[in-house]
Amino acid sequence: MASSTYTVLVIAIIFFASLTAASTANFYQDFDITWGDGRAKILNNGNLLTLSLDKASGSGFHSKKEYLFGNLDMQLKLIPGNSAGTVTSYYLSSKGSAWDEIDFEFLGNLSGEPYILHTNVFSQGKGNREQQFYLWFDPTADFHTYSILWNPQRIVFSVDGTPIREFRNLESAGVPFPKSQAMRIYSSLWNADDWATQGGRVKTDWSQAPFTASYRNFKANACVWSSGSSSCGSNSPSSSASGGNAWLTEALDSKDQERMKWVQKNYMIYNYCTDTKRFPQGLPAECTVASFS
Repeated sequence: MASSTYTVLVIAIIFFASLTAASTANFYQDFDITWGDGRAKILNNGNLLTLSLDKASGSGFHSKKEYLFGNLDMQLKLIPGNSAGTVTSYYLSSKGSAWDEIDFEFLGNLSGEPYILHTNVFSQGKGNREQQFYLWFDPTADFHTYSILWNPQRIVFSVDGTPIREFRNLESAGVPFPKSQAMRIYSSLWNADDWATQGGRVKTDWSQAPFTASYRNFKANACVWSSGSSSCGSNSPSSSASGGNAWLTEALDSKDQERMKWVQKNYMIYNYCTDTKRFPQGLPAECTVASFS
């Protein structure tokens, strides 16, 4: 009798654990569709979300929760074929005129041409920190993981676990850093053929519409901000970085640094920190710090 009771208890624990695990990546639970008049859809019992764009409208969603620091993953499969003129975005943003923002944007392409991955960081309403990359795979053929690590010391953009960009906290050099405004996750698919593909020279081919991008496997190891307080506690983030919150003090090790250098050497196509024509009065302060990447 004791053995059968134990068996039932184990089965119940496994069942409820599976429910908990599933709930961590369910679009019904984690996100609200915010615009698109039916063009955004949550499918497969909440495990898949698709955004679509046609000539009348694009579509978008945002997270139900706000975060103040996090390690966030999302898998995306981008628009196949001729996606020229379209932009698929996945980003964090706060509200207000002095907002903070951390951007992934995927600029559409002509068939056979590479997608451009556009990244940017805004702090206190100021951006102009663009870095752009080609990818070392076809992002339309399958899902790939795009990650943002945001802690008090740094922001790291990663693709399939490979770091491609780091923006460090250089407040000591007078560079504002996003650290005090909670941000939601946003994503949208829209027409930007005035600038997205080859500077706007290639327009959207509406005969290819609807254009569709897909999302799955969202994961958030993050400090949720609600009613003026953080789920990581009232202590400073660094003092809370034990156990499951080790990402709050995570840094790139030497292997990560080498992988990031490899990506930047072989796949970076634009870096604002080398664009002296754009900044005739001098490059931004963070660009002159030797440790900046």
